[in-house]
Amino acid sequence: MAKEFPRLDESLTEFINDQAMFFVATAPSEGGRINLSPKGYRDTFAVLDDHTVAYLDLFGSGVETIAHLRDNGRITIMFCSFTRNSRILRLFGTGRVVRPDDAEFGELVGHFANPHAGVRAVIVVDLERIADACGFAVPYYELVDERPVLDDYHSKAPDEAYVRLVGRNRRSIDGLPALDADHPLPRSRA
Repeated sequence: MAKEFPRLDESLTEFINDQAMFFVATAPSEGGRINLSPKGYRDTFAVLDDHTVAYLDLFGSGVETIAHLRDNGRITIMFCSFTRNSRILRLFGTGRVVRPDDAEFGELVGHFANPHAGVRAVIVVDLERIADACGFAVPYYELVDERPVLDDYHSKAPDEAYVRLVGRNRRSIDGLPALDADHPLPRSRA
């Protein structure tokens, strides 16, 4: 039922690219809350090589993933098929945050077809374990469309809104440091 893979091969990459969403899980080193976030926009995820993936981290409701990665780097990404072909794929690894003001950001953003407004960072994950599971109990769902609300919000938001977002994203809900308000992120526009 479950299988571990030595690398992301063409078949696994195709499965990843076929999914409309993915989930990201992180946790602080001590105490605190576990964070589990659904991520949409299928064009915000990229396989960089057979042991490295990345995704666009868009401004949203919280900054837990960034805070947890700064704390310990641990991250798990899960893809789950809701179609007739059941499958769950988990990518376990060590993540790092690449901000728009980092030199590496421009090169990384080139891996994404749609630049999306409101990009807070690129999360890069070096994979340590790649494993699937059957997903036999996962229900069938039919994708209607991607929800445009976040893209619409970010494309209309004035630059001052991002200064406020950086301020609100200084710490996680458990008080861990996340974004540095002294170095606000440049706004990434579509």
